[in-house]
Amino acid sequence: MAKRIALSGKQTFSTLIVRVAIGAIMIGLAVMMLSIAVLKGFKGEVTAKQRGFFGDITIRKYELNASYESSPFRLNDAQISEIKAIPGVSSIQYYAAKPGIINVNDEVEGVLFKGIDSSYNQHFIANVLAEGDTIDFTDSTKAISQILVSQYVANRLQLSVGDDFIMYFVQEPIRLRKFEVVGLFHTGVEELDNTYVVGALPLIRRLNNWTDGDVGGYEVSIDDFNGLHTLTGEIQDILPFDVDAVNVRDQLPEIFQWLDLLDINTVIILILMIVVAVVNMVSALLIIILERTPMIGVLKALGYTDGGIRRVFLYHAAYLIGLGLLLGNLLGIGLYVFQQQTRYFKLDEASYYVSYIPVSIDLTEIAVLNIGVAVIALAVLLIPSYLISRISPVKAIQFQ
Repeated sequence: MAKRIALSGKQTFSTLIVRVAIGAIMIGLAVMMLSIAVLKGFKGEVTAKQRGFFGDITIRKYELNASYESSPFRLNDAQISEIKAIPGVSSIQYYAAKPGIINVNDEVEGVLFKGIDSSYNQHFIANVLAEGDTIDFTDSTKAISQILVSQYVANRLQLSVGDDFIMYFVQEPIRLRKFEVVGLFHTGVEELDNTYVVGALPLIRRLNNWTDGDVGGYEVSIDDFNGLHTLTGEIQDILPFDVDAVNVRDQLPEIFQWLDLLDINTVIILILMIVVAVVNMVSALLIIILERTPMIGVLKALGYTDGGIRRVFLYHAAYLIGLGLLLGNLLGIGLYVFQQQTRYFKLDEASYYVSYIPVSIDLTEIAVLNIGVAVIALAVLLIPSYLISRISPVKAIQFQ
């Protein structure tokens, strides 16, 4: 009976209302799906840039001052092995940092020189290279004179790949070194592009008169970012009292607090879209029930129960909800795949750290979203369906 009502094809007053209700579910589901995809993709993209450059957990000596240059230290082999053995830790690598001043083409720029060596995984750096190549550590002599600068710094100082310049390192006495630009990187994160250059760790050891094993810090990468705080505490328990473990969320709190605030926007969008879809479905069901009042009266006169009649209209509503969900999935997934493949919709990179709208969603999230919308809509539609019990068979037939 519900199928005949749904597929009758007869143009009635409720036809337009039903189409509006289906459209509301379609658009609502597509908007909710894309909201989750954009939030997840955006947070993942921005977080990946911070994790790629700084690691998930940084190990360094306690410092009483706010200097960019950390004091040298070294973890013994047993401590490093113990950290690597923690479940969830994927890798550990070391680095050092030293402030410097670039003087070239009548321009001066203060930067923070991050030193790495051949054991450092340059995969992230290679992915954000705009031009040139990563540092080549096969020849240790050449590697000391090679440097990577950001595209921002290169534009300010009028530098290109293959150019050389003098950098002054702030210490007593002031030392200077000549570098060749072998690559230009672009992360899109202003705090990184404006501040850091990447060079060879052995040079910092030589400038600071460190021994071969001394480092400025260790970068620990983990498998699951959700376990960041737990793993930070486990690593801290292994370290000596004068060495600290700081995770990337605590190191860059302003960025991650901003990302956390985006969750509120998505929750609001989800609630609003569900409310709009449900209100439209309730309105459509009420109109359908009122329009079918004579039919309800006849069914009651023939002995059909109120519960049975309610099921007829709920089955009819379920068909409409299913059609709306189907169209919504086609629209949402279509736009998702289009953006993922073409990156057509852009963002202001200076404000959002990425130049396009990243999207990411999995089938489980899509399934949960569909089931949630269907269950909530049908649960709410139980309320107007009880209007059927208030319809008198005699008055309904007389109404006809």
